[in-house]
Parts: sequence; structure tokens; C-alpha cells
Amino acid sequence: MIAAALVNPADPPERQRQKLLTIVEALMRRVEQATDDSGTAYALFQRAAMLEDQVRERTRDLERALDLLNDSNARLAEATRAAETAQANLTNAIEAVQEGFALFGPDDVLILANARFCADLPDLRPVLRPGLTFAAYVAAVARSPHLDLPPGEAPADWAAARLARHRDRHVVFNVAVRPDRVIQVSEHRTPDGGTVILQTDVTDIVRAERALRGKLIDDHARMIRATLDHIAQGVGIFDAEGRLVGRNDKLATLLALPVARLRRGTAAAALFAPLLPDIDRDPGLAGWLERTGVRPPVRFEVTRGGRVLDAFADGMADGGFVLSVTDVTAERAARAALSRANETLEARVAARTLELEDALANAERANAARTRFVAAASHDLMQPLSAARLYLAAIGDAGLPPEAAAAVAKAQAALGSVETLVTALLDISRLESGKAAVSVGPVRLDLMLMQLRDEFAPLAAARGLRLRVRPRPVAVVSDAGYLRRILQNLMSNAIRYTERGGVLVGVRAAGPDAVRIGVWDTGPGIPPEEHDNIFREFHRLNARASASEGMGLGLAIVERAAALLGHPLDLRSVVGRGTAFTLRATLAGTPAQALAAAGAGPAPRPPLDRLGLLVENDADLRRALCLLLERWGVSVLEAPTGEAALALIDEVGICPDFLLVDQHLGDGMDGLAFIAAFAARHGPLPARLITADRGPALAAACAAAGVAPLLKPIDAAALDAFVTAPG
Repeated sequence: MIAAALVNPADPPERQRQKLLTIVEALMRRVEQATDDSGTAYALFQRAAMLEDQVRERTRDLERALDLLNDSNARLAEATRAAETAQANLTNAIEAVQEGFALFGPDDVLILANARFCADLPDLRPVLRPGLTFAAYVAAVARSPHLDLPPGEAPADWAAARLARHRDRHVVFNVAVRPDRVIQVSEHRTPDGGTVILQTDVTDIVRAERALRGKLIDDHARMIRATLDHIAQGVGIFDAEGRLVGRNDKLATLLALPVARLRRGTAAAALFAPLLPDIDRDPGLAGWLERTGVRPPVRFEVTRGGRVLDAFADGMADGGFVLSVTDVTAERAARAALSRANETLEARVAARTLELEDALANAERANAARTRFVAAASHDLMQPLSAARLYLAAIGDAGLPPEAAAAVAKAQAALGSVETLVTALLDISRLESGKAAVSVGPVRLDLMLMQLRDEFAPLAAARGLRLRVRPRPVAVVSDAGYLRRILQNLMSNAIRYTERGGVLVGVRAAGPDAVRIGVWDTGPGIPPEEHDNIFREFHRLNARASASEGMGLGLAIVERAAALLGHPLDLRSVVGRGTAFTLRATLAGTPAQALAAAGAGPAPRPPLDRLGLLVENDADLRRALCLLLERWGVSVLEAPTGEAALALIDEVGICPDFLLVDQHLGDGMDGLAFIAAFAARHGPLPARLITADRGPALAAACAAAGVAPLLKPIDAAALDAFVTAPG
């Protein structure tokens, strides 16, 4: 405790060590001098030894603490030197940049600035010290006599605008500084809310831009001047006070004015004064020139020096105006010549029209005479022809030799052909003259078509063709005789020109109040360039006109009779595939009224107004299905393969109401493939797949395609339910 009290911890370690050694020596002497028999001296000696050990331990601790303190002092000194070096480097870097630099803290107080900051405002140097507020800095700049403010702007206004822009994160603007220098100021916010200001001298850049702009203006002025000097129009430019500020030489030439009148600064009123008497239909030019502000465009013509000038003046935004003058003398002369030519042409057209009217009247008279002659000759010829045929018929019953009988038969055939020709000529004559007697009323189509079927069936069978007639129990408004003649000629032509295949005659609905009567064949077809020619008299394709093969009058009669009855006639044909003629006729009221008016009785079972497509490669089954469907009143198109069925639909141009397709059609596409191909080409239709396959694979395929199977042997009731189902 004594040693602890004598040793001062604040003393240096060496001083503390000396004190402890002194204490130890004093204690040792005291021990040596003691004569106490009780052992006190030894105890003191032992205590002194222990104290010496504690002193040594404390000394070592102090030495270690001293080493740590010295190391910390060394590190702190190194960090201080590094910070001072970094500060010096930053200061040197800021001073080295060419722009003025200043940093304000988040509290808008200046932290540091380099020597170039506000160097062009030397009166600010005394106040640019750390601690300067941003508002004080702006106020000092605004008051500086070196700041070149825009005209009319006070320092207080500039300072207010500058402080308002300080709220933005990024600001860039230019400041004019006397004498004739421009400083670009860039102000940016730091992440901690401070502000960095950079000042860059852009005087040279601005001067270069001004020089370039001036050069461009000069170049543009030269280009404009060159353009004005080379255009054909005369151009004059006037300012807001109406004084001439620019023109080209062409203006003086066109206006025929002395050059002295076209000097710069000449008033527009004085320039236009000599022109006013020569203006054609003056639009009030004098008043227009006296107007102020933006003037509306004005146009006028001047006849001067034998020239016709078109002048156009238009105002500009600054109150001035531009005058352009164009020489239109040649144009006016051409217009006058064109007007004279038009007058001459109109006179010639009028004269030619009179000539054409006379020629047309003569042609009409000649045509009427020809028509009357043909009608009279045809009528007069019919009597001897009929008598001749009667005489030949009487001779034929007289038991002539075979050679004579053959000759008589040929004569009768020839007379029949002549009679047919004369009858056709008489029909055409009546139709062309417009004097054909027409008796319009309800006409039963089903009865007429059935009669025509019986009439032409032997002829079609003789040529190896199949004639199919699909009647419909309706009546149309028409003339029975001419309608029958039209259909006779169409069917006769179809059978005559078809070498293989067949002829289809049918009736289809054409809206709620009309039907289409069609004749389709599988003949050679008619080229598009011949569609108009086939309706001309005595015109036949790839054949000569003859009495035995037809004289080419049938379609001429068809066209004229259809026009007379008001039945539009349509022709569609594909070369090599066939031809379709369709005739549109209006229904005679409702079906019940039409049939009653035409004398129809109720049918036991009305036929279905449906057309089906049957694709079946088995001929016997196909024939049986056709017979059954036709007995139900269903019209059937049939084909042995899918490819043939697609070709047939393209050929006849009629889309059926339903499909009956066999699954196994031979080597080509199967039934499901045909149904998919048909749907892709013509759209989906109700369909049944005829098959004897009851396996799950085909059933799944039918379900995926949405087609129900019709299993063999075919159930007539199931077929009837499908065929008669609506839609």
C-alpha cells in the first residue's frame, strides 16, 4: 500500500521503476538492522520480495501499454498525413480544372470553391469564402456590374429567377458577362442534397456558332437571290410599311417599269399606281395596300406591253407581303384557241349528230322493212312447206320401192329442217320487232319440265347421255310458250354439244320470291371471249351452220325471249368441263297461290327441296341410293370417288345441302378425308359416313371429325330421318 501510494501512475515508467528500487533498498536495510527475535525481519524481507515481483509485473504491463500507445500514435499520424495528402490532391485537382467549381452543402452553405469560380466577376472574390449561403451568392452575382443582364431585366428579377431554378436537380443555362463573354453554368444535386456548380467559358463556341449562323444566313441569302434571279416569275418583297425590300430583275421586265421605280424603299402604292389602269377586274388593290397587319391573299391580272400577267400577293406574318408576277400570255392564247376549237368541234358534233340521227332512222326503217319481209316471207313459206310435207306423206303411203321411199324420207327430213329454220326466223323477227304477242301469267314449272324430260329423253339416250330433270312444284310469272321455247333451245343445245356425261335441268330457290331455272351440261365449255358471240344469229362454235346440225339461232332466240319476258339470263362455263345457263323468274305469289292459279292439285307428299351429294364407289349401291332418294323427291349429285365429287361440284357450281359418303372409296382419299377437303373448300355441311366398319378406331375418328356413321346394311328410316332433318 505504501509503495502504491509513493508511485504515481502518471510518472513515466522509468521514473516509477527508480522509485520502486529505492523503496526496495530501504526495506532491505530496515530488515538487516532489525534484531527482533520474533521473525519480523524475515517477514518483512519476504514481503519485500513479493512486492518486487509485483513491481516487475506492473512495469512489464506499463511497457506493453506504452508500445501500443506509440503504435496508435504512429498510425494516427499516418492517417493524418494521408488525409492531408488527399485534401491537397483534391484541392490541386479542383484548381487544375479549367472550369469554375464550387460545392455547397445540403444546408446551401459554401464548402469550397476553386480560383476559377466566378473569375469573370472579380468583385465576388472577397465574399466567396466557406460559410457563404447560396442565396447570398446569388444576390452578389445579381448585383455585380460585370453581369450583362438581358435588356429590361432588373437584378432582383434575375436573382428571383435564379433561385427558382435552384430547386431543380439539374440546371444548365448561359450567362452573359462583360465584356462580350458567355459563361455556361451547370448546377447538379449531389446524393446527400448538396449542390455542385460548374462554370465553363463558352465564348469561343458561341462566337463560332454566331459566325456559322451568319455564314448560313449569307449562303441562304445568296441561294434565295440566285433562285429569284433564275425563276420565270417576277418577285417582289415588301415590309410591314409597304416598302420594297427585295426583288429580282424579272419583276422589272414583266411590269415594264423603269428601274428607278423599283429601288429599295419604294412604296408599294407608288409602284402599283401605274398598273391600276391596266388591271383586269381590279379586286380593290389600292385598299388592300392600305391595310395593316396580316393581309389576305389577292390575285389579279395585268395586261401591259402586250403581255397578260397573273399577279398574286400574299401577306407574311410580320405584316409585309410577297408579290409574284407570272407571264400567262401563251396560256391565255392557248385557252382562246381551245375555246375556238371547242366551238368548232361542237358545231361539227352537232352536224355529225344530225347525220347519225338520219343514218339511225334509215337503219331503223331498213331493219323494220327486213323484219316485215322476213315475217311475211316466213308466213308465206309455211303454207307451201306444209303442203309439200303433206304430199310427201301421201306419196310415202303409196307403196314405193325402197330407193324411192328412202328419197321421200330424206325429202321429208329436209323439209322439216327448213320448217324449223323458218319458224326460228319468224320468232327472231317477231322478237326484234317488239311485236311478239306475250301472254304473261302463272306457269307450272314442274309440269313443263316433266314434259320436256319426256320430249328430250330419247334424244339424250340416242347420244349415250344421261338426262336428269329435277322439277319443283312452283309456278312463275311468265309466258308459257316463250318460256318453253327458251328451255327447249337450252336443252337442245346442251344435248347437241355434249359428247359424254349428261345434262341436268333443275330449279333452285333464289330468295323468298324467285327461283332459278338452270341447264347444266358436261360439254366442251365456252371460251370467255365467245360468251357474247354465241348469242348472235348463225354463230356456232367449231362447227358450220347447217340444217341438220342447227343454224345457230337457238341462243339468239333464248336471249331475246328472256329479255322480252324480263328473265335475267346468266352464263357460266369452264372450257373442258361444261356450261351452265340459268334463268331467274319471279314466283306467282305464294307457292299455294301459284299452284292454285296454275291449276295444281295437292301432292300426296311434297318433294323435299334438297340437293344431296352421294359419293359411293359401288355402282349398284349408288344406283339404289339414288333411286330411293329421288323417290323421296331429293335431287342427287353422284360420284364414284372423292376427287370426282370435288370436280363435279366445281363443274356444276351448286353446293349441295348434305353429304352421303362411303368410307372406303378405293385408292384415292377415304370418306373422312373427302368430308374434310369439302369443308375446307366449300364450308361444313351435314354429313353421314357410310361404312360397315364397327371398330372403335373408326368410331373415334368419326367423333373427332364430328361426323356420325351410317352403318351398313343401311336403315331406310335412319337415312330418311337424316335427309328430312332441317338445316
